[in-house]
Amino acid sequence: MKRPAVQAVAVPLLTCLGTLGTLTAYAAAGNAGTPARLSVAEGRVLIPAGSDATAAFFTIRNTGGSDDVLTGVTGPPGHRAMLSRTVDVGDNARSMAMVKEATVPAGGELTMTATTLDVMVSPPPRLAPGDRLTFTLHFRHGPPRTVRAVAVVPGR
Repeated sequence: MKRPAVQAVAVPLLTCLGTLGTLTAYAAAGNAGTPARLSVAEGRVLIPAGSDATAAFFTIRNTGGSDDVLTGVTGPPGHRAMLSRTVDVGDNARSMAMVKEATVPAGGELTMTATTLDVMVSPPPRLAPGDRLTFTLHFRHGPPRTVRAVAVVPGR
C-alpha cells in the first residue's frame, strides 16, 4: 500500500522540482530582467505667466531591465503638484488632463515636455530666472527621487 502513496506524491514533487530548476536556469542566464535603475537630471520649471498654474519638466532615465511607473509628484510646500497631459479637444483647441501614472520604459526614458506629460504646479510660486524648486518623484517599484528644477522663462 505504500507504493501507490509514494507514486502519488512523487509526480507532483518531481513536477515542482523540474519547474523550479527551469526557472532558476532562466533567471541565472539573465533572461528574467534586472530591476529598474532610475536617474533624474535637474529639471525645468516655467516662470508663470498667470496666476492659475505653471509646469515643471523632467527627464527620467531607466538603465535597468524592467519598466517602472511614475505614480505621483510632491511639490514645494504650499503648492500642489500633479501629473498632467495636454490633450487635443477640437480645432486648434487643447486642454489639460490629469494623469494617474506614466511608464518609464526599461532601457529608455520618459521625457516631459510642454506638449506631452508635465508636472502642473498650483498655485504657481513666485519665481525669477535661475531660482530652484524641489520636487519628489514617486515610483511604483523604486524609491522616491528628490530632484530640483531651475526656473526658466517660457520659450527659452
